[in-house]
Amino acid sequence: MGLRGVNRVMIAVHDLAEAKRKYRDLLGATFIDADWTGEPWGINVSIAWDAGIELCAPMPGREQDSAVSQFLAHRGEGVMNVFFGVDDGDAAVERASARGYRSVNALDYTQDEIDQHLGGLFTRYQEFTLDSQERCGFSITLARIDDKLAS
Repeated sequence: MGLRGVNRVMIAVHDLAEAKRKYRDLLGATFIDADWTGEPWGINVSIAWDAGIELCAPMPGREQDSAVSQFLAHRGEGVMNVFFGVDDGDAAVERASARGYRSVNALDYTQDEIDQHLGGLFTRYQEFTLDSQERCGFSITLARIDDKLAS
C-alpha cells in the first residue's frame, strides 16, 4: 500500500476563528478556508497544510446536527480524524476492507477541482474515510495526495 505517514489531523472545535488564531499564534500555521468541502455535512473547514492540521466547526445554525456536533457534545474539542498518506488509495482501502474496515466516504477530485478549490497544490487528491471510530477511538482517512512540487 505504500504508507507515507500522517498527512494531517482533523481537530473538531467550537469556534473556527478562535482555533485558527490559536494555532497560527502557537505554530505559525497558515490556514486556507475550505468550507466547500464541509458544507454538505454542515461544517466550516480550514486547513493548514504547513502544520498538518484541519480544523472543523459546526456552521452557524448547524450546532446541533452537523457532522461534528455529536463529537463535540460527547468529547469536547479534540482530534476527530487522522489522515494517513498512502501511495495507492485503491490498494489501501482494499487492504482495510480485507481487515473488516468499511469505507464510509470516498472522494477523488478532478484536476479542475484541485485547481479551483485547493490552489492547484496537488496533481492527485483521493480520500477514503473508514469506519474506524469504534475500534480506534477516532476516524481514519486513507489519503493519496500527490504534491504538485513532487511531480
